[in-house]
Amino acid sequence: MKSRNLILLLICTVFLQLSLPAQKKKANKSDGGERLDIKFGKITASDFDLSKEKFDSGANAVIIADIGDAKFEGNSKGDFSLVFTRFMRVKILNKNGFKIADNRIPLYHSMDGRNEKLSSLKASTFNLENGAVVETKLDEKSVFVEKYNKNYDIKKFSMPALKEGSIYDISYTVKSDFYSRLNPWSFQGDYPRLWSEYQVTIPTMFHYVMHMQGDPHFDVNTSKSVFQTFTVRESNGASSDDVYNISSNSMQQRWVKKNVPSLKDEPFTTSISNYLSKVSFQLHYIQWTETSERHDFLSTWFIACDKLLKDEDFGLALDKDNHWMADELKGVTGDCKTYDEKIHKIFCFVRDNFTCTDHDAIYARSSLKDVYKRKSGNVAEINLLLIAMLRHEDVLADPAILSTRDNGFADQSYPLIDQYNYVICIAHSGDKIYKLDASQPYNGFGKIVLDCYNGEARIINKDKPYLINLSPDSITESKLTTVFIVNDDKGNPSGSFQTTLGNQESYSVREDVKKTSEKDYFKKIQTVYGSDVSIGNQEIDSLTKFDYPVAVHYDFDLKNLLAADVIYFNPMMNEMYKNNPFKSLERHYPVEMPYKMDETYVLNMDIPKGYRVDELPKSARVALNGTDGMFEYLIQNNENSIQMRVHLKLNKAFFPTEDYSTLRDFFGYVVKQESEQIVFKKIK
Repeated sequence: MKSRNLILLLICTVFLQLSLPAQKKKANKSDGGERLDIKFGKITASDFDLSKEKFDSGANAVIIADIGDAKFEGNSKGDFSLVFTRFMRVKILNKNGFKIADNRIPLYHSMDGRNEKLSSLKASTFNLENGAVVETKLDEKSVFVEKYNKNYDIKKFSMPALKEGSIYDISYTVKSDFYSRLNPWSFQGDYPRLWSEYQVTIPTMFHYVMHMQGDPHFDVNTSKSVFQTFTVRESNGASSDDVYNISSNSMQQRWVKKNVPSLKDEPFTTSISNYLSKVSFQLHYIQWTETSERHDFLSTWFIACDKLLKDEDFGLALDKDNHWMADELKGVTGDCKTYDEKIHKIFCFVRDNFTCTDHDAIYARSSLKDVYKRKSGNVAEINLLLIAMLRHEDVLADPAILSTRDNGFADQSYPLIDQYNYVICIAHSGDKIYKLDASQPYNGFGKIVLDCYNGEARIINKDKPYLINLSPDSITESKLTTVFIVNDDKGNPSGSFQTTLGNQESYSVREDVKKTSEKDYFKKIQTVYGSDVSIGNQEIDSLTKFDYPVAVHYDFDLKNLLAADVIYFNPMMNEMYKNNPFKSLERHYPVEMPYKMDETYVLNMDIPKGYRVDELPKSARVALNGTDGMFEYLIQNNENSIQMRVHLKLNKAFFPTEDYSTLRDFFGYVVKQESEQIVFKKIK
């Protein structure tokens, strides 16, 4: 802390000491909140019995207590530090719960040498043996450090002597010089929690934006003013240190949730982490007194973009020292006549010649030249290389950062860069804008994978840091299937099947075939049909033409169709929805479909020779919430043939919780209708 700020703090001290008596009296009042009497290592045989506690009977482990505390203290650098302490007690219920005992503590460090430090780590496992509690302590040598990225190291350790029924305690402290990084707290997660508590004590000069997520109910929710004195020491080199005692009111907030259920995945949920009960903080500003200068910490996207573009691990290399690309790109763009051609060819070159080793990164770990030499890199490295090559060829291109679906939503209100985990390229050609991702090996030009459609991406441009819409509501997955069934010269029914897939399903087919083979792909289809149908003349079109949709074609024989006097035949040919994707009676989270949907199925069928139609499903039309979607099932027959057209369409991808029942009923109707069969009877 600079001397000017220390003077301000001293002024603040005098001000607070003069105005404090009434407030100090208030701070001594009890907040009335219930507290848990629990201490590290204080375990008796009775603590192993949780039969009276209420939690999910199917849980593999249960968190008995998870208690966190964040507060400030003066340090020896003329500034303040954040001190975060945590105590956790867990019981392992079965072997499937051992995973919770793998612990990871992230520690942040900056490029200027400041870092977070872990101290006072204690961890012990307790087992009940012959009625006695036996403790096994964690060996310090079993704690490992993993370098996660440029700003994070991870302290990793696993609890020793684990058995079914074990209890373990963990306690540690993290001291941090980054008071802009006040620890968030999750009251909920993968395992049930009997007691989850967080207390935060913030001096009044620090102002944070607090964000609450999930269930707003707390068993304890208190707030009170407390009086604190901080000792701040500032080194003067050879001279004696300056020591300041700074007094301040602080706001202490405490939250407790009891008997918190675990989060359970439900179908069509983008990321369950978006809905857990959580509190997080962002430093807004520091103001030492009501009349002193205000120091803002909440950055703008203009400032954040400028910093990212000057970061040597992100944007600095996009335009710098890339003359080496000239020779490399001659053979790629030499015959291009338009910018569109350049963009297309450079994209295909990077996509087809570089392998992505990590799809969870926004920073480069190597220089772009090194990435080029080894022909591999993380998603940031590959797409930053793509951008640099485009810029080298005078194409306007920018990086865009986003948070993938499995990473959860990113808050667009403030530039919280840690919430982002993916980089794509935005290229411009006249009025056209192309979204490009060369890290995915089967991506077509101008297409990105489904996991990127999670709200919005932020263009990293210091003058125009605008948003790109990547909502699932912005894409439609279309599918057209046509089936023809005819009677051959001998009167035996046979047919042809062809389906043209949408972008996302095309990607999945390409990925599936790459992992196995076309033969295995069609073998799965044959298995689904069983012995009553035999398929042949199989073909997959555009398997390696990534700019086009995949089309799957095969012929088939219905060899056992005419074996009975009465034939039951489902005209959907295994293309129907066999089960309702929404099985639960109730839904706790919104339904987040991956895209809008437009599926059409067409059947033209000769009536089997020697048979007549005895029963035909009825045609039907039904709407979903007026204009949210529709299902149309049209079928008719004449003397010799049957024509059928089934059309399922969803006009939006996001459905709030209150729409769940209607959506569930809609798909229930689809499943029922598509299971209807045609009944043929032999003519006698």
